[in-house]
Amino acid sequence: MRISGIPWRPQWGVRRMLPGYFALVMSTGMVSVGLRLLGFDAASVALLWIDIVAFAVLLAATAVRVMRYPRDAYADLRDPERAFGFFTFVAATNVLGTRLVHDGHDLVSGGLLAVGLAVWLLLGYVIPTLSVLGNKDLPVLRHTNGTWFIWAVASQSVAVLAATLQPTGVPGSNVLSFVAVFSWALGVFLYAVVGVLLIVRLGQYPFTPADITPPYWVAMGATAITVLAGSRIVDMNDAPSVDVTRSLVAGLALLFWGFGTWLIPALLAVGWWRHVTHRVPMSYTPAWWSMVFPIAMYGVGSFFLGEADHLPILMGVGRVVIVIAVIVWAIVFVSMLLHLVRPADITVPVAGDEHGSR
Repeated sequence: MRISGIPWRPQWGVRRMLPGYFALVMSTGMVSVGLRLLGFDAASVALLWIDIVAFAVLLAATAVRVMRYPRDAYADLRDPERAFGFFTFVAATNVLGTRLVHDGHDLVSGGLLAVGLAVWLLLGYVIPTLSVLGNKDLPVLRHTNGTWFIWAVASQSVAVLAATLQPTGVPGSNVLSFVAVFSWALGVFLYAVVGVLLIVRLGQYPFTPADITPPYWVAMGATAITVLAGSRIVDMNDAPSVDVTRSLVAGLALLFWGFGTWLIPALLAVGWWRHVTHRVPMSYTPAWWSMVFPIAMYGVGSFFLGEADHLPILMGVGRVVIVIAVIVWAIVFVSMLLHLVRPADITVPVAGDEHGSR
């Protein structure tokens, strides 16, 4: 049953919440980092507070959803088109921790790293098992989409925070350096695996305009966070795991930057094909945050890579892209607020309708 023209109700928003909504926190945190790099400290702090509030609200909403609507949450874990969105919690936790390191909150950031690392390890086994190996809707390959790259992004977010914390003098420097290198290497491998799966899917199952959603920008965002993690590892203090991989990481980071740069025109062309050629409306959905984050990450990653490798041109590219990311973030943020306050059609489940609110 549908009820039209009534105000938004929190309980329906919580039940239907996308697992990937933590991309809002990822995007806001990375734009905040970018503003700090450009010297706009007041704006950066303002976005940091927005980020903290968004993280707390989404965390509370997720807890309520798990407790009140466990069947919906479990269904998402088994859905290969939605399950990998849960990794946005890991990335959001580590991006927020990385931003807090820049303000000297090392202990808080260390706690966030511990949470992000634990959840990353847990989900890294649970999600593939439930959504891929345990999925009866075969072949699972046809459900592969851009959200799967968030698995690699989550891995690289662990590397970014560990590598950012390591030079601050917190206890466990050698452990942090090992975690950074290990999660960075795993993230590279996961990116390659997901990329191959998407290429195979493209050859076997046609893409429609409805399939090419904003999360496909994560294909570029994953390269960008790989670049950022690599540049942070290069700048870490000497440690056994760093000393044997520093040159390799630096070289691969530059290669990933080149590939990510090559992807941008392709993604823009696909967006034109989707929204202009096939006239798919550009109305707000939470998935748009999966486009904001890669743009911001590309800018910040370019800046840090240019700084680490002494390439001023990359720092210049980073500054320009950070400005673009701020503009895109503002547009999507305002669109989100308008979406939350305007009347909307709500599907109310009735007896026998288990999926009415999904």
